[in-house]
Amino acid sequence: MQTLNAQKREAGKAAALRRTGQIPAVMYGRHSTAESIAVPLIDFQKTYASAGESTVITLEGLDARKDVLIHDVEHDAVSGLPIHVDFYVIEKGQKVTVAVPLHFEGVSGAVKDQGGILVKVMHELEVEGEPSALPHAIIVDLAKLDALGSQIHVRDLALPKGATTDVDPEEVVAMISVAKEEVEEAPALDISQIEVEKKGKKEEEGEAAAE
Repeated sequence: MQTLNAQKREAGKAAALRRTGQIPAVMYGRHSTAESIAVPLIDFQKTYASAGESTVITLEGLDARKDVLIHDVEHDAVSGLPIHVDFYVIEKGQKVTVAVPLHFEGVSGAVKDQGGILVKVMHELEVEGEPSALPHAIIVDLAKLDALGSQIHVRDLALPKGATTDVDPEEVVAMISVAKEEVEEAPALDISQIEVEKKGKKEEEGEAAAE
């Protein structure tokens, strides 16, 4: 399990903390009182990149070790850096529901050989289970899409033991769409109308010459 050092902080010291390379954060749970803490920016960025919001991490350096999920991250609008974090404390035996990202792997034969278009309908899936059973990501094997019009449904995804989802198993995760070429046909020429126009023009020219 990944670990992250944390320290208690006083409320209202957010700006000063950021100048020292720390991120202000809050830690709370179902039966835990909210507590203001701080974590190192660089260490948090590394942990967040690998754990995301669906993998349990352990906060150390406090009165006791806390198993938590990264519940919410606020980013600076200009720099994009994290400026505040919410940690959700996990209690022993508690089940949680998290949105697990989908990772698309493999090559679709329908795209490679038949000119199909890959459409990713879902990008994450809500999964419930004990924290230790929650995956960092759910793999979607695109090789299963081997024909035009083929689909991958929620029921086709492999969830780890102890993890479940309430999403309809028939929901489409990814599919192959057929590219449609729209060809605009030019209107057919009316030969008889052209002949009439030519004849009328000649008659006008003859009348002009006679005058």
